Amino acid sequence: MKIPSMVSILVTLLLAAAICTHGQEPVKDTDGNAVKAGEQYFIQAVKTESNNGGGLVPAAISVFRFCPLGITQSLLPTQPGLPVSFTIPSSVTATIVNTSTDVTIEFQAGIWPFCKDLSKLWEVDESSLASEEPAILIGGVPERSNSQFKIEEAGANTYKLTSLTGTVGVSPGIWGTQLVLTNDDAKTILVKIKKVSNDASTATTSTSRVEKLGLRMFPFY
Repeated sequence: MKIPSMVSILVTLLLAAAICTHGQEPVKDTDGNAVKAGEQYFIQAVKTESNNGGGLVPAAISVFRFCPLGITQSLLPTQPGLPVSFTIPSSVTATIVNTSTDVTIEFQAGIWPFCKDLSKLWEVDESSLASEEPAILIGGVPERSNSQFKIEEAGANTYKLTSLTGTVGVSPGIWGTQLVLTNDDAKTILVKIKKVSNDASTATTSTSRVEKLGLRMFPFY
């Protein structure tokens, strides 16, 4: 019996790695730089004929219950929203966020006065109260599949967010346009990812307002 040569083994491993990473490319921010796990970014809706754009902020999804919070587009399209960070659950060493790879998304805020018993991680609503187009909520658990999303390329530095059961889209909510999971392409929200910079006046102003207001007026800043 022939023993496989070292060269053939290496070729096999390289082919397997190529297959595993097929279609995966680094996610790019609005400056064209690779998005990195653990750093802070704004996820902002791309302005289209059906969407005025604007950042994403926490907001209640019902007048009857405050927690868990959902996610709504800022009423002012010029507002960047609340920063988020990405984590790659499948790797403790990876630093670059790739397309078509599971990530968790977490809001970043030093002051979080509401729903303190829940995490700031995004998740798809799987409760008995969920509708056919379940809301994207805050309060996820990293290990659960409904708290994991993929970032899929939709254009030059433009992306859409997906989960195991659908695509993140938008639907009218009590505070404005809110994020839901949908299979309706017409409702899909396209987003861009902007790095939070300490030198950027818009980012500094936004985060300082969040701190000063204590996140009291989620959809209005």
